[in-house]
Amino acid sequence: MTFSNARLGACVAFAAMAVAAPAWAHHVMGGELPRTFLQGLLSGLAHPVIGLDHLAAIVGVGILVALAGRGVVPVLAFTGAMIAGVAIHLGKVGIPASELLVGLSTLAIGALVILRQSMRAPVAAALFGVAGLVHGYALGESIVGAEPAPLVAYFAGLLIIQTAIALAAYSAVLGLARWPARTTGLTMVGILVALAGGATAVAAAGLAG
Repeated sequence: MTFSNARLGACVAFAAMAVAAPAWAHHVMGGELPRTFLQGLLSGLAHPVIGLDHLAAIVGVGILVALAGRGVVPVLAFTGAMIAGVAIHLGKVGIPASELLVGLSTLAIGALVILRQSMRAPVAAALFGVAGLVHGYALGESIVGAEPAPLVAYFAGLLIIQTAIALAAYSAVLGLARWPARTTGLTMVGILVALAGGATAVAAAGLAG
């Protein structure tokens, strides 16, 4: 298998996961609240990964930031807003139709990847800020009621993993600048991100209906 085919194969694998289960679970502890610092850390590290709608959005953000070519500040806007979204949920401030907004924001990010849209930094920061806020709000459901130590650890794990994933996607796009199949690969990944978001939006709309 050539380097290009390997990259395309990875995209297909991601597609299978994204279509099969846009959000497997938001509870890495089997539905139980984390009770220790370590459990809180593991929970924070795992949640954006086991929720494929969240994973897709983070990957899409990293790609879009790389395409914009203006540094990593928009990535930090997304990750910071996600943490703020968790805090809002813990503060018992409601965001109506949050799961639907998660799906629609992920769908929008995927569409922008497909179009390879390069946005101005302020516009990107605003978009990613709103998307991060609703994603964080949705993730916050799993940590409501936790004690301070696991809660702090959860915030740390969440910030570390989502920033790492977005920066990995960012670096991958920059590193593959001369890859012949780069355009095709980005389009495929964008489709997968959009599918993950669309599936979540449809499921949320169905539950609300």
